[in-house]
Amino acid sequence: MGGFGTHPYVTTLQEPCYVTMATITFDTHKFIRRLKESGIPETQAEAIAEAFRDAHIEADLATKADLRELEYRLVIKLGGMMMASVAVVAALVKLL
Repeated sequence: MGGFGTHPYVTTLQEPCYVTMATITFDTHKFIRRLKESGIPETQAEAIAEAFRDAHIEADLATKADLRELEYRLVIKLGGMMMASVAVVAALVKLL
């Protein structure tokens, strides 16, 4: 099976395998079945599916939740900077 069964997420090609990567769910069984239906030999379909899965596992993808958290942190930092600048301006006005 070309090392396909050695991956912790994959048991056999007959059982569906769902790998969740960030927000991407990858059904290896369905992927291989579609490749085979399009005329690609099973060994090549398995190799393509393994490469595709590995590429997504190694990719450092940001989820929507990650982006929301980043936005929240940026809003807090920007708010803090605005408060600090208002305080500096107020202090300068008092001094002048």
